[in-house]
Amino acid sequence: MKVPLLVIGGGLSGLAAAIRAARFTPDVLLVEKHSRLGGLNSYFYRNKILFETGLHAITNYAEPDNKKAPLNRLLRQLKLPRKELTFCQQLQSEIVFRDCQSLLFSNDFELFRTEINTKFPKAVDHFHRLLQFLHTFDPFLPAPFRSTKKFLAEMIPDPLLIEMMLCPLMYYGSSHEQDMDLSQFAIMFRAIFQEGMFRPRGTMKDFIELIDTHYLNLGGTRRLCCGVKNIIVQQNRAMGVELESGEIIECNHIVSTIGHAETFRLIAGHRVPEEKLPRLGFIESIFHVKEPSPSPLPADRTIIFFNDGHRFSYASPVDFVDFSSGVICFPANFRGLPAKSMREIRSTHLANGSKWQNLAASPAEYTMQKQAAAQLSVQLLENMIGSFWSNIVYVDTFTPVTIERYTSKMGGAIYGSPNKIKDGNIGFSNLFLAGTDQGFLGIIGSMLSGVSIVNQHILPKL
Repeated sequence: MKVPLLVIGGGLSGLAAAIRAARFTPDVLLVEKHSRLGGLNSYFYRNKILFETGLHAITNYAEPDNKKAPLNRLLRQLKLPRKELTFCQQLQSEIVFRDCQSLLFSNDFELFRTEINTKFPKAVDHFHRLLQFLHTFDPFLPAPFRSTKKFLAEMIPDPLLIEMMLCPLMYYGSSHEQDMDLSQFAIMFRAIFQEGMFRPRGTMKDFIELIDTHYLNLGGTRRLCCGVKNIIVQQNRAMGVELESGEIIECNHIVSTIGHAETFRLIAGHRVPEEKLPRLGFIESIFHVKEPSPSPLPADRTIIFFNDGHRFSYASPVDFVDFSSGVICFPANFRGLPAKSMREIRSTHLANGSKWQNLAASPAEYTMQKQAAAQLSVQLLENMIGSFWSNIVYVDTFTPVTIERYTSKMGGAIYGSPNKIKDGNIGFSNLFLAGTDQGFLGIIGSMLSGVSIVNQHILPKL
């Protein structure tokens, strides 16, 4: 069997790449190792209830008439009519540095600007300078790593404001310990603060099925439970792949969305690129809570990013979990979502991937540690949002081990390697990288990554 384009990985970047190519050529093939599409943003069932993985919110919200916005550009590239999708915007979210300060933000950037004017009056002019810089800065040009912390320290005189701005941006996109690439900061600042967050009115299952059906209607094909064993190369050209079933598929081009090092692990005779910087892991717990709770839970906050004290530490912790900071998400707190019988609360913290990987060999200890982490997370959350432990009817916790098991991300690092390859070129004439390790962030960014690589490297040669 031979195809013009093979896409490895059925996450959202892989689906977008496949759709973009299928608009111009038939017989595009997408292969996914898991039994479901979606990658990091998929779904599962427990007790006949659907749970979403990964998704807190989609960033880069835009109204339909904003033609240049990433969201609308993406839909045009995929030929997905905006009218076929119903989006629900966040209510408002908050950055809370406990015993220090808090900042509200929403899809109206003026709220965030007003909060800074009110709570950091001495930094207002400096913040305005930052906005002017970001307006003219192109974050997509190839460039070496540039420290955001150093840049902001030279521009804004208030360290607390810097730490508060970085907290949500790092949690939603940084693969670097204690810092962030300036280009990625610019992308995420626009995505979260200037454009804002939303989600589909339906479930991620509905969203994935919609774009999957669109792909199939364009003539593309995809195979699930279909892992790649080897990428077959001759000199600097990929000739095809050997599947785990032993089948050989020849192809003219390959787009891999599984990660840089993860791709090289499939190429015989090529060394996996060495990573000198550590990968970052996370632990997340999903709590289903029956209402009414012992104390009223926030109804006007979509996401809360929190931290203890003035200094925000964003690094792999010494222990299994770092409870000094985290993210609290209320998935029902988006405008226009239908009411549900259960309230869902999600908590996210930084986790030590190596410690969790070492514990995975002892299932009983691993389970006990997961349960302990969830309980400690609840205790922490209750101090901020009110009591709900006694009303919890279901808990599910995933660790870096879970992420690696279902997505093959090395170390369970959802943001992949700290080293990004913006042009997708990994040294082969017809094998290119898209997705997280290309450096585009968030769901919209991930999908635009797949589109951009196809536009840049595949379509001109088809």
